[in-house]
Amino acid sequence: MKVLVATEKPFAAVAVEGIRQVVETAGYELKLLEKYTDKADLLAVVSDVDGLIIRSDKVDAEVLDAAKNLKVVVRAGAGYDNIDLAAATSHGVVAENTPGQNSNAVAELVFGMTIMAARNMYAGTSGFELKGKHIGIQAFGQVGRNVARIAKGFGMEVRALDPFCPDSAMADAGVTPVHNVEELYADNLFVSIHIPATKDTIGSIGYDLITRMPKGGVLINTARKEVIDETGLAKALEDRTDLKYVADVKPGNAEELEQRFAGRVFFTPKKMGAQTAEANINAGIAAANQVVAFLRDGVDRFRVN
Repeated sequence: MKVLVATEKPFAAVAVEGIRQVVETAGYELKLLEKYTDKADLLAVVSDVDGLIIRSDKVDAEVLDAAKNLKVVVRAGAGYDNIDLAAATSHGVVAENTPGQNSNAVAELVFGMTIMAARNMYAGTSGFELKGKHIGIQAFGQVGRNVARIAKGFGMEVRALDPFCPDSAMADAGVTPVHNVEELYADNLFVSIHIPATKDTIGSIGYDLITRMPKGGVLINTARKEVIDETGLAKALEDRTDLKYVADVKPGNAEELEQRFAGRVFFTPKKMGAQTAEANINAGIAAANQVVAFLRDGVDRFRVN
């Protein structure tokens, strides 16, 4: 059997070697497609592979049509909206992600941006400390739990909203459960977003929610840009000159926001929450282990379709 690693943004060399060891130890052949610039390159090499490992690369119906032997595709990371899940299902392909492997890296970036916002983007003016402040976490998955852990280290009061997480699990983590999104935004100086982009969440965070935030509120987004109503965000920043928005996912109207609200918004130049050596290695090797586990034993614990 053959396993392809197809990455426009390659894994670190040490991660590739770890992937190779996992795949070849299982008796499978490893193929690499790195730094490709044309989708045609992927279509040309995917035809005879049984397993596929990707990062932010798109796997759509066209790719799945070309991948005649494909049985499993694993996205090295938590998000998987770059995989057409319906198309994967219709082609009989199992789609998986690698939850938790990037979570600490993303959570640490949350606080890199949080401190920057609290210190007025390091403009040399007087800011404020995190100790004693309230932070609300929107979705208490692996990243949210790491955000809570770090926030408690800063001496912050932590609240979280997640209808899929039992209150008892939050309580065990020393976190206060919140049961509606309006309360989450109204009662926390900081809100950190960790929801996926789904039909129910796309555009769900807009003017009404953002303007509920307390005076001086900071909204932090390391999830997906699609969950933000960008028109509503701009209006909220215009009407509430005390609010700030920092994100690892540059909005479509980033240039406008930077011009109009300089000193109150910040966006990383590209999505970099998982861009650490540790996360890169962890996610890549986890993806390789999951591909092998499925091809060899039919294990699909992290299946998302």
